[in-house]
Amino acid sequence: MIVAEKILVKKLGRADYQPTVDAMREFTAARDANTADELWLLEHPPVYTLGLAADASHGPPPGCGIPVVQVERGGEITYHGPGQIVLYTLVDLARRGIKVKQFVALLEQSVIDLLGSRAERGVERAQRVAGAPGVYVGGAKVAALGIRVSRGCAFHGLSLNVDMDLAPFSAINPCGHPGLKVTQTRDLGIAENKEALGNRLAEILVAKLEHA
Repeated sequence: MIVAEKILVKKLGRADYQPTVDAMREFTAARDANTADELWLLEHPPVYTLGLAADASHGPPPGCGIPVVQVERGGEITYHGPGQIVLYTLVDLARRGIKVKQFVALLEQSVIDLLGSRAERGVERAQRVAGAPGVYVGGAKVAALGIRVSRGCAFHGLSLNVDMDLAPFSAINPCGHPGLKVTQTRDLGIAENKEALGNRLAEILVAKLEHA
């Protein structure tokens, strides 16, 4: 049997959230040992998404005007919107011999490496926080992640705030943490747009997966 090792990067532009999640589920359910892993690079129109552990007390308030969708990924509530990179990671972890915690760390490190290569202070300040998956700069969250694993295969992924309206985050407790500050790469002094940063983030992640 030939085992697919190539990783395909698909650039989907702006895509509605629910159809994209449905497509990820269908891809994961239909894949087999010869299915190549895929990374989907895109952005979503405004949407709040709630993970399996989400507590309604973390928001958003009723009538906020932004759709709210509950999904099967891990984690609490977060927000997606224009100006944010979303990178969905449809990866056969079992085939690559990658454990779930190792994969989470790999996703976080990909963002840390990206920020570190773009801004000197990013090297010094981009970091993980114990017990709170994601990437933080100066205590503010710049990247969120949440995955689901089915039959050894991961889907969902991570988001990186680049140049967006951060106001919708103020209506929630991001990732279930009251008072958590949120930032974006533009405010960190990184001038590159989401297309350039998204492409580089995908390249970094591909390289890490190929050498995991």
